[in-house]
Amino acid sequence: MDIFDKIAKHMGPLGQHQKWSHGYFSFPKLEGEIAPHMQFKGKEHLVWSLNNYLGLANHPEVRKADEDAAAQYGMAYPMGARMMSGNSKFHEQLEQELAAFVGKPDAFLLNYGYQGMVSIIDTLVDRNDVIVYDAESHACIIDGLRLHMGKRFVYKHNDIDSARKQLERATKLTKESGGGILLITEGVFGMSGAQGKLKEIVDLKNDFEFRILVDDAHGFGTMGKTGAGTHEAQDCIDGIDVYFGTFAKSMAGIGAFVASTEEITNFLRYNMRSQTFAKALPMPMVIGLLKRLELLKSKPELKDKLWEIATTLQKGLRERGFDLGVTNSVVTPVFLKGELSDATAITFDLRENYSIFCSIVVYPVIPKGMIELRLIPTAVHTLEDVQRTLDAFSEVAEKLENGYYKENLFATA
Repeated sequence: MDIFDKIAKHMGPLGQHQKWSHGYFSFPKLEGEIAPHMQFKGKEHLVWSLNNYLGLANHPEVRKADEDAAAQYGMAYPMGARMMSGNSKFHEQLEQELAAFVGKPDAFLLNYGYQGMVSIIDTLVDRNDVIVYDAESHACIIDGLRLHMGKRFVYKHNDIDSARKQLERATKLTKESGGGILLITEGVFGMSGAQGKLKEIVDLKNDFEFRILVDDAHGFGTMGKTGAGTHEAQDCIDGIDVYFGTFAKSMAGIGAFVASTEEITNFLRYNMRSQTFAKALPMPMVIGLLKRLELLKSKPELKDKLWEIATTLQKGLRERGFDLGVTNSVVTPVFLKGELSDATAITFDLRENYSIFCSIVVYPVIPKGMIELRLIPTAVHTLEDVQRTLDAFSEVAEKLENGYYKENLFATA
């Protein structure tokens, strides 16, 4: 079959409707925070799909830092990879501050989160090593695993007994190969909102010899007393060997970092091909990230507001009978029963008739016959936003139950 024909068959009849979100957002130019109310296709929408947990995206101090750094350095500097001509005192300062914040001796900046996780896995293990990983690991972890030339074993999601069995299998293999074991999990699983059972996994070190790599993209800045991450929230900072965090969520920026011992971070610095041969993060972003990190640490009220919104939203949804699964983080999934056509109609209805924009998740990410509407609370949402959303979701759920969307796939008011 011709490759284009194969792709067309894969896309199916809905392929013509699958171009992003059928429009684009217009972001208001504000002096203060970015509000979750934005223009979408010329109409104001309440948005629950922003990577802006703490509301730092348009914070006045962040905007000033970004502006001043861009005026001083432009977007070109530094003009090279960090191993050559692309290093700066600001890059190193950011690494040192991040390491101290998450409780590790050293940290290494990465240009992108997704690419970073893929490269970390590829660099840390060789064909003699065995990887044990959670069944619901993020796509970046799965792509990293695909590069691994050795064995890999998957354990049932957040199932410690299953993890134990896979560690037993891995231990037998490494005794023969002479390699090591790397266990990979997440601090907060971005689709379900469930925290990874980090503390219990660390306790498995009493019985097995392995290292732990944690992807805490959704936990960094939102979890723990200081916001240092899920490992802080579960009081097992020392037990996590390699900690990965991204700037794309709580920091409302671009890039990521990996924190560990000086020996490990130096090994990554000189062996991660995707970083060795890539231009360093631009100076305005690095300086802007320093300001974001400063605010993350000095303004706990931002995280407090985020949790107030998340808690009120989740409590209200549960009181109205919605299934939120097992979330114990700010990530708020709403699970409904329905088909792909229902999912498409619901999101269209929410956007066109209620002016509410949220992400939709369907098979194969979740089982067939299920729909997930994923809400991402932020510190700049309001309690009024929450109430408006609760009312809209109640009406949409009733329409779904009554079969309205079977006959009115794309109905508009």
